[in-house]
Amino acid sequence: MQSTLNTDLLAGMLKSKRAGKGLRTIAEEIGNISAATLSRIEQGKIPDVDTFISICDWLQVTTDTFILGENQNKTVSNKEHVVAHLRAEKELSPDTVNMLIKMIDMAYETK
Repeated sequence: MQSTLNTDLLAGMLKSKRAGKGLRTIAEEIGNISAATLSRIEQGKIPDVDTFISICDWLQVTTDTFILGENQNKTVSNKEHVVAHLRAEKELSPDTVNMLIKMIDMAYETK
């Protein structure tokens, strides 16, 4: 099985969630990651495993969100996919993305 990391989605979500905060600030929030490493990831570089897991934890998504492959684990919910794509969206403002995510959270809470 070959799998690939969706670095575009990871970079987009990272940029979206940091929403104007400096890379150093975000590196401190995540912990054990340098601002230079975050910059490289935002440019589409592949992070090491520990960094990848830390960023996923900070983004509040599973690592499966970014894995592309033939036999991809299907445990990622539709909600997680929608939120991941919204966070990667470059045409919407961070405030709009956050409001849409709140609406999605509310919709899933009332099912």
